[in-house]
Amino acid sequence: MPDSPAVAAKSPSTTSLRIDGTRLLDRLDRLAEIGGEDGGVTRMGFSDADVEGRAHVARQAVEAGLTASVDAGGNLLIRRPGDHRHSTRPPVLIGSHLDTVANGGRLDGAYGVIAALEVLQTLHEAGVESDHETIAVGFANEEGALFPQPFWGSMVLAGRLDALPSEPEDYAGRPLRDALARAGGDLSQLKTATWAPGSLTAYLELHVEQGPVLERLGRTIGVVESITGRIHMSVQLHGRAGHAGTTPMDGRQDPLVVAAGLIHAVQTMATRENLCRVATVGRVEVLPNSPNTIPDSVRLDIDLRDSDPTRLDVAEHTVRQALADLARAGNVRATIESTVRSAPVHTDPKVRDTIAASAGELGFAQETLPSGAGHDAQVVADIAPVGMIFVPSIDGVSHVPVERTAPDDLVAGAEVLLRTVLKL
Repeated sequence: MPDSPAVAAKSPSTTSLRIDGTRLLDRLDRLAEIGGEDGGVTRMGFSDADVEGRAHVARQAVEAGLTASVDAGGNLLIRRPGDHRHSTRPPVLIGSHLDTVANGGRLDGAYGVIAALEVLQTLHEAGVESDHETIAVGFANEEGALFPQPFWGSMVLAGRLDALPSEPEDYAGRPLRDALARAGGDLSQLKTATWAPGSLTAYLELHVEQGPVLERLGRTIGVVESITGRIHMSVQLHGRAGHAGTTPMDGRQDPLVVAAGLIHAVQTMATRENLCRVATVGRVEVLPNSPNTIPDSVRLDIDLRDSDPTRLDVAEHTVRQALADLARAGNVRATIESTVRSAPVHTDPKVRDTIAASAGELGFAQETLPSGAGHDAQVVADIAPVGMIFVPSIDGVSHVPVERTAPDDLVAGAEVLLRTVLKL
């Protein structure tokens, strides 16, 4: 994609335009203080810390001369005043999410939003005019760590309202309606936050890789070619509580024993049987969770991921069949629901080429690679061409307090994002 006429008219200023790396890194440090605990960051979607973090970023945008608003789905939208005046094409959307997992890292999601803010401020300060508006977004509740509806904000924006529960609740049964209102959203007005297919020129998401590939290869920039598919399953097991010392083994209805068998089956499915690329049981709740009481109920969440939708379907069927067999043998009641279903997505070839060209012009070593993690980009792909830019994760770790990326790489990723926006 060549430079648009409006941008080209500003040359050579746009070709030499650079973000303020010191400002970018400082903003990341300051945001990490909100929800900071035990060496990590906890800003679970729609929690008090998440709302505070989003308000903090909105204030920074306004202080930079930009505008900030929240749509009905709770997404934070940042714009340049009057940026749409010269638009002859739909906007380019850039960003990621601001929420985290419990005691997670400081960069996952947040880096993409803060870099998007930095790009907008850089364009604004330079007075760059383009034939498309550029909008930064902080998507709401991408992780689903508190309210079990991951990709909430991007699903609202992409119009996937039928896939969302009408009255969502968090894991403790508290309504999302109230939490969303505190964040500036409105559950009854979600349709106003949807964007139609074709209403965006492209969506760009800058993100830490969350894996080891770029670091091992010595590359600064990753050009993402595809995003893995994902199925998230929620399992409820109900048995019969009893005294651990007086209830005979042959008469027990122990849901935790069934859960243990299911966890082993999920592990075996992805390793020995190789039915999907990765499978994880990441959350287990046991009631009453007493050391001398047979459990009454167990809840667990299962995460399946693969780039092949057929393999994902087979893995899902295998889990359901294993649960049915185990529950029958253990004489417990079981329910299972697939709460998230994200199809594998390929990024747009033209957007990929633009990212690669931008990285090359800036002199950064690059690698084309798939994303093993899910991202808002795969949801936005329903309505727009998408592209993703990765920067290396030190030791390939993420979702943990030691999540790190070299400062120079963080700045490099933001530079590639800026150059790509200018070239789209």
